[in-house]
Amino acid sequence: MTPSGYFLEHLWLIPLFPLVTAALMLLIGRSLPRPVVSFFCVGSVFLSFVHAAGAVLQLLAVAPENRVYQQILFEWITPGAMPGPGGLVNFVADWGYLLDPLSCVMVLVVTGVGFLIHVYSIGYMGHEGGYYRFFGYMNLFMFSMLTLVLANNLVFLFVGWEGVGLCSYLLIGFYFLKKSAADAGKKAFIVNRIGDTGFLLGIFLIATTFGTVRFTSQMLSDPVAYAGILETLRAMVDQGRLAYGAPILTGIALLLFVGATGKSAQLPLYVWLPDAMEGPTPVSALIHAATMVTAGVYMVARMSAIYQLAPVAMDVVAIVGATTAIFAASMAVAQNDIKKVLAYSTISQLGYMFLALGVGAFSAGIFHLMTHAFFKALLFLGAGSVIHALSGEQDLRKMGGLWNAIPATSRPFLIATLAIAGVPPLAGFFSKDEILGQAFNRHNEALLVDRYLFLWAIGLITAGITAFYMFRLLFLAFFGRSRVATELEEHIHESPKSMTVPLMILAFLSICGGWFALPVLWGEKNTFETFLEPVLSGVKIETGAVELGHHTLFKEYLLMMASVGIAALGIWLAYRLYLQYPKLHAKIAAAWPRLYNLLLNKYYVDEIYDALFVNRVKDLSTAFGVVDAKLIDGVGVDGAGWLARVISRISMWWDKWVIDGLVNLAGKITNGLSVPVRMFQTGVFSSYAVLILLGLAILLGYYGHHMHTIVRNLR
Repeated sequence: MTPSGYFLEHLWLIPLFPLVTAALMLLIGRSLPRPVVSFFCVGSVFLSFVHAAGAVLQLLAVAPENRVYQQILFEWITPGAMPGPGGLVNFVADWGYLLDPLSCVMVLVVTGVGFLIHVYSIGYMGHEGGYYRFFGYMNLFMFSMLTLVLANNLVFLFVGWEGVGLCSYLLIGFYFLKKSAADAGKKAFIVNRIGDTGFLLGIFLIATTFGTVRFTSQMLSDPVAYAGILETLRAMVDQGRLAYGAPILTGIALLLFVGATGKSAQLPLYVWLPDAMEGPTPVSALIHAATMVTAGVYMVARMSAIYQLAPVAMDVVAIVGATTAIFAASMAVAQNDIKKVLAYSTISQLGYMFLALGVGAFSAGIFHLMTHAFFKALLFLGAGSVIHALSGEQDLRKMGGLWNAIPATSRPFLIATLAIAGVPPLAGFFSKDEILGQAFNRHNEALLVDRYLFLWAIGLITAGITAFYMFRLLFLAFFGRSRVATELEEHIHESPKSMTVPLMILAFLSICGGWFALPVLWGEKNTFETFLEPVLSGVKIETGAVELGHHTLFKEYLLMMASVGIAALGIWLAYRLYLQYPKLHAKIAAAWPRLYNLLLNKYYVDEIYDALFVNRVKDLSTAFGVVDAKLIDGVGVDGAGWLARVISRISMWWDKWVIDGLVNLAGKITNGLSVPVRMFQTGVFSSYAVLILLGLAILLGYYGHHMHTIVRNLR
């Protein structure tokens, strides 16, 4: 039985709804009242969620092996014949959509969490300028992200990939009159271009290796004409043309991972994400926590069949993920900006996801992606509610005692903190424990220590650090004595219902969102893993990259106890340092000033990057750019080289005669062609009235003559 139904047949409507309202906002949004903007923009995301849920339900109605639906609207890029694995192939990139178990998870997360954040934004942005512009950008992001997760090929996915990058730039720099926000937007855009260069090269290498960029040809009318990467890879492996560990597969996997490190903020390209907190808090929740930054994780999982055959690339993914996880977690320990703590937490949790992918636990990585979307969106929205209550204050050192002042915010925030800390039975416990368990399971028990045991240990330590810094944040913001400024204390107020109701829904999801894994407690395979297995099973099961046998039940419980124990230790340390003995942490910082300053200044990575790259580019542009006026005139060279003078003169000539010449020529042509029009378009009403009467007289005269002829003939 093949999947069918209204929602599947209209899959293209899911990204279309937010695109239409984005265009509406950016064209005429300025003239629309705020309630109308809210109705259209939030309503369009709700329609996308309803259609996504309907499509997923219709897909679930068929057998697991048939849960694939592809919809090709038209052939988009058709360069013709090009070299492929078996000779010349007819290369085509479709404008097409794919719904399978993996994209089901992603589309529900994007539309569901996205809708809640849109509702929240009505209250949060209610008194901000550029209301229509904000929602226009947010809906444009929703279109791009939905295109990314529903695309049936890599080229179309790249359209969504670049679209979310553009929207990230626009929304980080939403307060464009604020220099730090404008700089943060540029930083995000430039850093991601570095990653995207690798991603593009990976796409090109895939196209030339497999002769296609479609993910799969399953459920298409002609599998031969509609070749897919998965089927082509399987055929090449079966025929012996590609082997496990082939250099070409390693190269493809590593290039794709370069793109993922940029989009998902992993070492060494993570530096843009903390600065991205300059955007409005709903942006941080939607784009930089729940959806866009997980695009790299989704892409690697989507290409899991290639990664399973590239063990070197898998090790790189796991090592980078684990290193990023503990590195970012250590920086979060010393941050004082409530949003910056959550930003480094996001980077760390994304590292967990890549650790899972790198050890072959693809379903565990996607599982953590889903649960993380729930509790991290809740944490950011809760932080936004705190900032709203304190009239814009973000410094944890100026908070405290808010537990009873804003109860509708503080209670959900506690639930999210427990979830990310890995406390059972909340969502974060199950997904994080699954990652740690799968990493430990890859350990070769014949060896005392191997890389997988080392990765598990890093993940376990990171879990303890996560619990510590998150409860540090909780205690500093909501408990202890109030450190709120006197002038703000009397203005503390709970957020409106439009902001607190989404918090409650996300709190519910943060509690029960991980219960798909409950069968593991009885030694069974978790439901989520079973659901994703048809997509993530790869082409050679015996590589051991996916089929990770589960532990004995006793060992499973021991690993769970270790995970819970280290989380409890982190919570206890945070309690001792920030609640029971609130001055103790300051004494420890004073006793270890170098370490504290190293963490506070984020290991000086930004400064190192400035010294190595940014300033060197500036020096280069100074040497070969526009030089001093005296240098241009040939007076007083002052040590500048002749090459700089030559380049400067060529630049000035090019700018004056080519750039300005073309622009001025276009202007003169337009000006000349518009002369006849300008004779009539005077802007004076009396002139228009005369022209109207003149035209009417001509029409009456012409048709009057003909009417006279017709009447005469009738007689």
